[in-house]
Amino acid sequence: MSSEIIGLTDWFKTPPGEYLLAWERERFDEAVANIFGYHALQLGLQEMDTLRSNRMPHQWLALDSIQSTTVIAPERILNLSREPSQSSRHVALLTHSVALPFPANSLDLVVLPHTLELSHDPHATLREVERVLVPEGRVVITGFNPASLWGLRQHRARLCKRLGFGSLFLPESSEFIGHWRLRDWLRLLSFEVESAHFGCYRPAIDKARWLGRFAWMESAGARWWPILGAVYFLVATKRVRGMRLLGPAWKDRAARVSAPAVVANRHQARSTSTSSSTDTTNS
Repeated sequence: MSSEIIGLTDWFKTPPGEYLLAWERERFDEAVANIFGYHALQLGLQEMDTLRSNRMPHQWLALDSIQSTTVIAPERILNLSREPSQSSRHVALLTHSVALPFPANSLDLVVLPHTLELSHDPHATLREVERVLVPEGRVVITGFNPASLWGLRQHRARLCKRLGFGSLFLPESSEFIGHWRLRDWLRLLSFEVESAHFGCYRPAIDKARWLGRFAWMESAGARWWPILGAVYFLVATKRVRGMRLLGPAWKDRAARVSAPAVVANRHQARSTSTSSSTDTTNS
């Protein structure tokens, strides 16, 4: 692999990058399709539309640098609505991952495709995501797995590069965050991990032809060494202690309507009244 590839954008144009993008697109389409709400945000990675299967009416793409998209003022972002002719998801917001221009408890879904490992302060980025998410909101995260064949090759390549030779297999700007380390961060921020998947079990090879020959490792890896995939995929929910979600009002109304009504027995009431009056007369 050429040593000129130093960024994630350039790396995604290589055979292993295309292979990884194809796997992640499938996972994102499955994960976000049934997440409902009103506001969704993709933070970083313009090369992939992670929200294309989601049906929320307001969707945004936030970037940390100006690209070939329109930048919108922060005070207008919550007033945009997706129209059939133009989706607000394709409008890029120029922002910083640790200072998102959204009010607290305003987003239903935040997607972080390799965002944390490219951030200068990944823990602060995750805290900011927790701030803008509504209670029971979801965050979807992908990242490179250091405990994989790809991670081992990247670690060896870094050692060789320090000695003055060799090149990196993965983007130079990425800093791996382990799967269990990320789960600890999420737990500290009161997130509950709903699902976790690993993928891309083929060896760290640069050539598309050789990657195709090792296609059999996908099923074998998922069965025999599932946590050693080159990339992990997490879905977590923001939990708020002491909060009780109220159901729709029509459920309570239907329960009251269907409850049996108490009807007084007129004959019993009349006999009771007659006996009472008789007792009064005798007395």
